[in-house]
Amino acid sequence: MAVYTEVSRQEASDLLQALKLGQLTHMQGCSGGIENTNYFVSTELDGQSHDYVLTLFERLTFEQLPFYLRLMKHLAVHGIAVPEPMADRDGDLVFKLKDKPAAVVNKLRGSSELQPTPAHCAAVGAMLARMHLAGRDFSMTQPNLRGLDWWNQTVPVVLPHLEAAQAALLKSELAYQNHTAASSAYAALPRGPIHADLFRDNVMFESTSGTPELTGFFDFYFAGVDAFIFDIAVCLNDWCVDLGTGQHQAERARSFLRAYQAVRPLSAEERALLPAMLRAGALRFWLSRLWDAILPREASMLKGTTPASLSAYCASVWPIRLTPLPASTTHETQTRPGPHRLPLGQTGRSNVFQTTYCAGRHVFHVHGADDTGQPGALPGLAAGHGVATRHNAGLDGGHP
Repeated sequence: MAVYTEVSRQEASDLLQALKLGQLTHMQGCSGGIENTNYFVSTELDGQSHDYVLTLFERLTFEQLPFYLRLMKHLAVHGIAVPEPMADRDGDLVFKLKDKPAAVVNKLRGSSELQPTPAHCAAVGAMLARMHLAGRDFSMTQPNLRGLDWWNQTVPVVLPHLEAAQAALLKSELAYQNHTAASSAYAALPRGPIHADLFRDNVMFESTSGTPELTGFFDFYFAGVDAFIFDIAVCLNDWCVDLGTGQHQAERARSFLRAYQAVRPLSAEERALLPAMLRAGALRFWLSRLWDAILPREASMLKGTTPASLSAYCASVWPIRLTPLPASTTHETQTRPGPHRLPLGQTGRSNVFQTTYCAGRHVFHVHGADDTGQPGALPGLAAGHGVATRHNAGLDGGHP
C-alpha cells in the first residue's frame, strides 16, 4: 500500500537479519492503498531467494495486532494459503520500526482477479470453508469490530450526511438487523474467526493452463470472531455482483456456495438466515465506505452540502456506476408470497419480501429466490430465500 513512513535499506536489513531471513537484496515501496506502509523486500539465504512484505501499521496498535497476526500464523500452519508472519527467536510477530508496529510476512504469488468467473468464485468458496474449519481451534478471540455493535454506534454519526430517503432506509435496515440478531436462530449460528473483508482485491490467483489457482487470502486486519455465514455473505455481495451494473450473478453464486458446502455444509440456521446476512454484508459494506471515505476526516467539509453533491461524492470514492432512475420511481414492498416482477426481469413466486427503493439516484433492492428454479435461486436454499444485491454505491436490502 502507500508509503507513509520512509524506511531505509539499513533499517529493513537489520530487522530481516534479526529474524534470520537472510541478506536484503531488493526493496521497493508499494504504491497505492489507504492505511499502512508496505515494502516488497527480497532476501538471499543459503543461495536461495525469498520474497516478503514488510508492513508498518499506521493505524493499528501494538496491543491490537497480535490477534490478527496470530490468526494468520495459525491458519498458515494449518495449510491455509495466507501470508505467514515471521517470528523472532522469542516467537514474537510484532516489532518496532520507526516507533511504529511492524511485521514481516511471506509474499503471496499472483495478482487479484477483479473480473472473476464462476471458477474463481468456486476456488474462493472452497478455501473460505477450509479457513473456517481450520480456525475453529484458534484460542484467541476478538469481536468483529465492524459488526452489529459498530453499526449501532456509527449509523447515528453518518445520518446527518445522508439524503432523507437514504437515512430512513439505513435506520430501517439497522432495526431489521438488530431484530435478527435477537433471534434464537441467530444465536445458534456456527461461529469462529472470520476474515470479514474478503473482497476480490484481497485474494490472489495465478493461472495455470487457463485454470485459476488461488494462491492466498490476505489483509486480515478486519478479522474477528463472528458467524461464518456473515463471511459468506460479504463474499457473495462482492464476488457475485457485476460491478458495472450492480446485478447479481447467479452462476457465480451457485459455484461459490456449491464449493463451500462441499467442504463445510451449511447448518439449518445458516440456510435460514442467509438472506438476512446478505443484507447485513451489504450494510457493512455501505456503512464502512461512508465512514472510511467521508467520516471523520471530511465531515466538516460536507456540512451544508446538498444531497446531490453528497451522492456525487459517494459515487466518486467508490467507483461503481450509478444508474439513474425515473423520477416517478417509488418505494414498494411485498411481504407475502405471490407472483411479482423481480428486479432482474425474472418472474415467479417468492416468500421473501421484495423492495425497490429510490433514494436520489441510488436504487437499493433485495430479490427473492424463485421457487420454480429460475435464475437467482441459490443451491441448497429453501424456496423463497433471497439474495441481497449491492446495486450502485448504495445499501442493499429494504424495509423488513
